Amino acid sequence: MAIISKDSFVSLFRRLRELPAATVDELLRLGEMVHFDSGTTLFRPGDRCQGIGFFLEGEARVFKLAESGREITLYTIAPGETCIMNAACLLSEIDYPAHAETTEKGSALMVPADHFRRLVGTEPVMQKFVYTMFSDRLCLVLELIEEIAFGRLDSRLADYLVERAENGVVRTSHQAIANDLGSSREVVSRLLKDMERRGNLRLSRNLIEIISL
Repeated sequence: MAIISKDSFVSLFRRLRELPAATVDELLRLGEMVHFDSGTTLFRPGDRCQGIGFFLEGEARVFKLAESGREITLYTIAPGETCIMNAACLLSEIDYPAHAETTEKGSALMVPADHFRRLVGTEPVMQKFVYTMFSDRLCLVLELIEEIAFGRLDSRLADYLVERAENGVVRTSHQAIANDLGSSREVVSRLLKDMERRGNLRLSRNLIEIISL
């Protein structure tokens, strides 16, 4: 039995508010609450998906890893969201094609694959939830591809930070940077976090400390 109330769940997953009460009860009854630490591997390429996680707390990122060791983050998963690549694997019965790893301590409601497939097949609200997530993620990934292929936003971002740093510190928001660079906050945040993981930056609220760029 999942340790989360029905009201709390639909408040977090607003796109599922129109699900019938009995369906939400069943979802919570069949789901398993799992807790994870930061740095926990959720999926590797080739893994089979036995269920899908509805994130309640914490954050994870989905990324591709090249043979050279270079990583590129495709998207992040926050509370109130699920991994759309995970959903695609369950619905198409294919293996997971990327890496998924938690970046913050948190928890998720793990729903068994068969139950999730049945919900998507019978509940219009769940169908809309999945299709909307697909659309949102596809737009973000396409934007990322465009920036990498044509804009070299990572280089522009590094130059931007160096130019505006005072004593190695830039005081601004991710949204402000995105506005200045003509990009979106999601893409800028993803690139900044990748830089932080590589040891180039240290991030905190409205403050970016440059370590090496």
